Order: sequence, then C-alpha cells, then structure tokens
Amino acid sequence: MAEPYLTPEGVTEHEIEIKRSRFVCALAPARSEEEARAFVTARKGLHADATHNCSAYVVGGDLGARRADDDGEPGGTAGTPMLETLLRRGMGDVVTVVTRYFGGVKLGAGGLVRAYGSAVGKTLDLAPLAEMVPARVVRVTVDHVRAGRLENDLRASPYEVRQVGYGAEVSFQVAVRERDLADFPGWVATLTSGGAQVEQGEAIHLRA
Repeated sequence: MAEPYLTPEGVTEHEIEIKRSRFVCALAPARSEEEARAFVTARKGLHADATHNCSAYVVGGDLGARRADDDGEPGGTAGTPMLETLLRRGMGDVVTVVTRYFGGVKLGAGGLVRAYGSAVGKTLDLAPLAEMVPARVVRVTVDHVRAGRLENDLRASPYEVRQVGYGAEVSFQVAVRERDLADFPGWVATLTSGGAQVEQGEAIHLRA
C-alpha cells in the first residue's frame, strides 16, 4: 500500500562550510523525472565553475523512481547519502543538488558522506513542506440530466475534478483520497439517486 510522504512547497537553498569547502544545497519539488533532471541541469549551469554538482531525487513516494549522482566525487560519498537523507526524512516528489566548491582540504570518504548528507538535512530543516497522502483517480459516469448537479456538488466538495468528458453520458475523473474512498460511492449515489457508475482507477497522491 502506498504511504504518505512530504514534498517541498518551493525551492529552498542553504549553504554550509566544512574545512573551507562550500556546500550549496538547493531543494525543489519535482513531479516527474523530467522535472528533476531539468532542475539538476539548471543548477549545473548556474554553478558551472563548481568542483562538483551532486544530485539526488525521489519522484513519487515509497515506491517511486529514485536516482543519485556523485558527479565525480568518490563512489557512494555524495549522491547516495543525499538520497538516503531524503528517504529517511520521508520525502517524495523532490530533487536536490549539492554544489561543492573545494576549499583545499580533503575530507576523506567519511567526511564527504557526512558533509553531503548534512547539507541536505539542514536544507530540509528550513524548507516549507507539504504532506501528500495516497489517493485514487475515480471515474464517475452519469446521464446528462444528473450531470449538472453532480458537477456543481463535486466542485464544492473536497474532491478534485480533474477532467470532464461529454458523450452519450458525462464522465468525471475525480481525485479521491484513500481515507474517503469507502464513503465516496455512497455520496455519489445520494446525489444521483443511484444513477451513476463509480469505478476506481490509478493510484496517485494528493495534499493532505
């Protein structure tokens, strides 16, 4: 079963210094791998003169896509601790880049792991976060006579109308949080006098 996760509400940047090396961490929301990769590319362009631009992302929650990149640091000393920090803190739909400007003092493998993990952790401490909870896209099909009232009530409800399709009948794609899934069909049945069909679709996450 999908689990809730936290995601950034916007971009947060924070810098730490360890033995004269600067570690600039940027954290941002990423709803897809394409968004995550685009953010990494943008940060690399912004800090093209840096020694390293290491990155990690998690798209989705506990079962989502994830990736870590050491960008030239010794294997497993940068991207991996960054990713592990994100996962340990229950993050999802998130991308982070830690830019290092080398200060002349080598930190060693253990020092690098602590530095990159700490850069992400301290930035997470400062970032505004939103909770995302498991949900489903539910398809509701109803005749045209009942569709108007149903649409009005859906749009006034906590449920999110994502798409409306018109044909022989009217179909609504509605995002419903898992905690409401058991009650939703009965709610629709009351509004439509039992005249609607309700079918669960793909799993997603919504703000709590």
